[in-house]
Amino acid sequence: MPHANGASNRSDGRDPPDRSEPAPMSGTIPRSTVIKNRRKTYLDRHGDEYFRNTELELEDPLLYDRFVRRFQTSSDRQQQSLQRSNGRPTDLTGDILEANLIRSEAKLEALRNPDPNSPIVYQRATDGTIVAFEQDEDDRALDREAGWARWLDIMGQRFLRGEDRHFDYTSVDENDEYDDRGTQDRERLEEWLDGEEVEHPAGYVPTGETGIQDY
Repeated sequence: MPHANGASNRSDGRDPPDRSEPAPMSGTIPRSTVIKNRRKTYLDRHGDEYFRNTELELEDPLLYDRFVRRFQTSSDRQQQSLQRSNGRPTDLTGDILEANLIRSEAKLEALRNPDPNSPIVYQRATDGTIVAFEQDEDDRALDREAGWARWLDIMGQRFLRGEDRHFDYTSVDENDEYDDRGTQDRERLEEWLDGEEVEHPAGYVPTGETGIQDY
């Protein structure tokens, strides 16, 4: 209780802290969060280029075949072949044979070492062929747009986890140009709010509570 003359009752003579102003927020954001946000920003800026890179198919040729390639026209594949060769005429038949070989090898690997995170399961049929089916029937893509959306989602999540074997992640993870200042400010605020203790005046009763126990 303050003295009658209005002076503080603190023994050190200083005024008590002003609780009307919030304490300074910590400027620390976990390193893992910084990296995740930088990778998200990279995809926001360069996602179209990244996802349409023909080399990305090699990261998971089976998923690409399941969600993208089977909906492509011969014209689409011809265009893709030209992109790989930097515009030089290529043998489309040879490219198809090479792609088939890559997929065959990938199927054998998937059969030997199943990926628990993959939406596709591979099993050997009674005739010896390797067949694929979705773990969740709802994941099946029925048209070109749905297939492309599934490809973007799966490969985007893999990118965020750092699983693209051919991408130089240091160029993003160590680059503060990919920091989203607005996101950082929100995360600092959330971190500060989580660590703050809410103080109430004596006798405070939360709205909706009477302090009387109901029976």
